[in-house]
Amino acid sequence: MSIIPGVEPWAVLSFAAIIFFIGLAGLVIRRNLLVVLMCIELMLNAVNLTFVSFSQIHQNLEGQMAVFFIIVVAAAESAVGLGLIIALFRTLRTLDTENLQLLKE
Repeated sequence: MSIIPGVEPWAVLSFAAIIFFIGLAGLVIRRNLLVVLMCIELMLNAVNLTFVSFSQIHQNLEGQMAVFFIIVVAAAESAVGLGLIIALFRTLRTLDTENLQLLKE
């Protein structure tokens, strides 16, 4: 049993793994804070897809309940992160992660 009729569970899990590693690569490579925040959201969505897929395979709702809480936490994280990014941009006039070293001084 799969999320999408006619699609095997391994295909959905492979797709979720690809999405997760794209987000991880973006998190490691990119320097812009907005892109880093979007990559974290991409990784969380890949985990959500995995939870829903396993929940559908095992025919229980526990994975879908976990996804609900992950979405709530991701929304709160995005709101706080965006507020911090706006405050940082007003102070430094840039969103480059290398300029965060200035905050340590």
